[in-house]
Amino acid sequence: MSDPKTPSDPLSPGLTDYLARARADLRSGVPVSLRGHDGSITLAAALESLTTEKLASLRKVGPGMVVLTARRATTLKARPYDGDVARIPLPDWADLSWLHALANPAGDLDHPMKGPLPAARDGDAAAARAAIKLVKEARLLPAALIVMVQGAAPTDLTEIAIDTIAQPAELLDMAPVAAARLPMMVSPHGRLHIFRPEDGGEEHYAVEIGSPPRSEPVLSRLHSACFTGDILGSLKCDCGPQLRGALDQMAAEGAGVLLYLNQEGRGIGLANKMRAYALQDQGFDTVEANHRLGFEDDERDFRLGAQILREMGFSQVRLMTNNPAKVAKMEDCGIKVVERVPLITEQTAENAGYLATKASKSGHLL
Repeated sequence: MSDPKTPSDPLSPGLTDYLARARADLRSGVPVSLRGHDGSITLAAALESLTTEKLASLRKVGPGMVVLTARRATTLKARPYDGDVARIPLPDWADLSWLHALANPAGDLDHPMKGPLPAARDGDAAAARAAIKLVKEARLLPAALIVMVQGAAPTDLTEIAIDTIAQPAELLDMAPVAAARLPMMVSPHGRLHIFRPEDGGEEHYAVEIGSPPRSEPVLSRLHSACFTGDILGSLKCDCGPQLRGALDQMAAEGAGVLLYLNQEGRGIGLANKMRAYALQDQGFDTVEANHRLGFEDDERDFRLGAQILREMGFSQVRLMTNNPAKVAKMEDCGIKVVERVPLITEQTAENAGYLATKASKSGHLL
């Protein structure tokens, strides 16, 4: 199976389609096939969705290695000799519960000793990195099992060249899908725009208040989806108040654009965010919980917001944010930030620790 960026047959899938298939397969517990530049084949499966039957079948294919991110490996006292990932040779005695415990930190405090976990020092880690990247994009726990195929490779699995996965992620084209007038409580003059990436993935939204002129800087906010805060009114974060505060200010000024990006939990997905919340209940802060899960502090891609703004005809913004990283990313993407507009909400007993971590570890200006 080939994976050209531009297939010769218009009806044939291209690389973007194969990547979407691979993420869906991993979520369903189906391994994917990673092709090396030398023609070698490595099968990769997400530990979270791995079953006993799949594990038994993978053992028959060839020697296996558990792949963890450097963050998760460090938590488990394993050396990430490959820098960003650690490869742990799969022991003969390892069962599914042991593998799941390596991936999921929920029971770390009850059963802290998972090892010893001797990490591999030699060999190419390209397949390991590719597996972790795909599993992260599938919004699963960032841990995988990779198996080097010794004999004939399975022919019915989604196959992708490792070199293409290893390249920096290209931003997918974001096409406008629909837009319509949407009167809201904050303003009767609202309009909702829906944008969809070319791989058919999660859609993102732009809430337009009034009729902001495209030739002038628009009051704008990049707001990442927060089901718990925006919908349920969670007291653990300031997302809900920030969302409503931004819309209120746009309504007061008569114009603005709020970009609602489906990057829940700083880009790790709602399920992993709930896992992080459970770790916070054990005493870890937001950043520490993410690291124990195997993620970085922030896995979001703010380029999405810049692309949508350009698609809507804007090139300058007054950006409502306390996060300097958002300002820098907008500038890097060619959107001029003429002003950073602070968005400060009330601190409560429930979110005080969360806000303190934002300021001390994530550089937010509070």
